Amino acid sequence: MSGQAELHAWAYLSRVAEVPCPETAELVQRVGPIEAAELIRRAEISPTLAQRTEARREIDSAGADLEILHRRGGRLLTPDDDEWPYLAFAGFSGTPLRDKPQGHPPLVLWVIGPLLLDQVAHRAAAIVGTRAATAYGEHVAADLSAGLAEQDVAIVSGAAYGIDGAAHRAALGADGSTVAVLAGGVDVPYPAGHSALLHRIARCGLVISEYPPGVRPARYRFLTRNRLVAALAGATVVVEAGIRSGAASTAAWARALGRVVCAVPGPVTSTASTGCHDLLRAGAELVTRADEVREIVGRAGELAEDLPRALGPLDALSENERVVYEALPARGARTPDEIAVISGVPVAEVLGPLAMLEIAGLAQGRDGRWRLVRGAV
Repeated sequence: MSGQAELHAWAYLSRVAEVPCPETAELVQRVGPIEAAELIRRAEISPTLAQRTEARREIDSAGADLEILHRRGGRLLTPDDDEWPYLAFAGFSGTPLRDKPQGHPPLVLWVIGPLLLDQVAHRAAAIVGTRAATAYGEHVAADLSAGLAEQDVAIVSGAAYGIDGAAHRAALGADGSTVAVLAGGVDVPYPAGHSALLHRIARCGLVISEYPPGVRPARYRFLTRNRLVAALAGATVVVEAGIRSGAASTAAWARALGRVVCAVPGPVTSTASTGCHDLLRAGAELVTRADEVREIVGRAGELAEDLPRALGPLDALSENERVVYEALPARGARTPDEIAVISGVPVAEVLGPLAMLEIAGLAQGRDGRWRLVRGAV
């Protein structure tokens, strides 16, 4: 756990530049958080970092920020802490992300809630989608979320209206784990209509942000936030999404991070599912139930159970009975000798299957000839 001086330095660094700021992270890695904070205050830094921190370097509200967090029962997570989800953020070191302006891990995380983030991220699925969700979308999101929560898979989402909210509520309703990743400070409930939901999540799950207290959400911060939703989950499931949506952005981050992207199909006439269908055409995994997602994010050997198939009259037939059945004509009748020739079953072995077909109500024998029973299948 970081000391108080280090926590103040981390808190200052969290606010001094818009996140993510790789130049700040590199400086901290080289000299440590306390010296990095001092160098930035004195502008004894690279021209690039000096430009990124110029507007805020003289603002030091670290003490007040930490006090707000403390009053809410939260904590400031840094890469020095055991709870830091190193494995979840390892994907940011991959080559495809190095050229992306936002393709970097967070410097710190402001966290409220009793769960341990590294343990939650070890077995988690992101469930995301449009704010303008249909009843179908909210039902599917809730069903997936509750089913996964019951199997100890944490649900990660962005606390927005629509699909996100349905996923969080279902996880809470199933006494499961859920994580809300915000695009503003943890003390700024957004959307305001989800204040009560966010308080519930903070009491028994996790509310996290890389933004310090008081920071208001903005469109570019939602896009930045989406990479963390994707990073903290083994798979991202898009339930409903338009062609251009935050959910599609989260799916793109998941793919760039090497995570599995899943999508739920919807009615072909629904604009709310257009983005999902585009993802499926691009190679996303088609999922319709919690077991299929659990198979992706779960431990080795955790396979989805096969759905029970509806059994018809022909499913109970033996191989010989099925062959004999298929040798019966669509119209008219045949003798056992004719059936033997067509089926390839010896004539001495044809009568037994015919008798079983008659018992099953599939065939009928009369005057030494056999015919199909109409309407039996």
